[in-house]
Amino acid sequence: MSSTLVLAPDYSPVSYLPLSTVNWQTAIKLFFINKVTVLEWYEDWIIHSAKLDMRVPAVIVAKRGYKRNSFGMRFSRENLYLRDLYSCQYCAETISGKELTIDHVIPVSQGGKTTWENSVTCCRSCNTTKGNKLWKPRRKPVAPDYWRLVNRIQNVHMHIAHESWPQYLGVKNVTVTRRSA
Repeated sequence: MSSTLVLAPDYSPVSYLPLSTVNWQTAIKLFFINKVTVLEWYEDWIIHSAKLDMRVPAVIVAKRGYKRNSFGMRFSRENLYLRDLYSCQYCAETISGKELTIDHVIPVSQGGKTTWENSVTCCRSCNTTKGNKLWKPRRKPVAPDYWRLVNRIQNVHMHIAHESWPQYLGVKNVTVTRRSA
């Protein structure tokens, strides 16, 4: 089911990681209680009630500010893949998320922990070959901050729900995923 992109009053997404979206019902409630302004509508998606026919919002902007998280990013598989731009940190091959693995630079068997500073993306072949050996990755793994990961999003293919979203997200490599009935 499609969703509605939520923007802060400065017209940037409230969050990229995860992308700030709400379901269509929440978007309509926010619109009727005057918390948001609708910037874009789904042209072919109309909801009906006893007294109203209305298109569904595709993009809304909040009328009040949001505080963005200025702390470090939560460690997750997806955020790690994004930090390393979906490429193996040993052979440099770019790989789909399904084919990537997480490698511990210092293997767990040697006391390595699952942290930003000890984890890299790795293809299955390199991970199998490396095993519990010590290999030096192409780039030293570091904990990224929020804005560094946001800048990397522009280099990754995204699936979005509405053709207007790229102008607000600053991305070009997208596929518009149409809503299911």
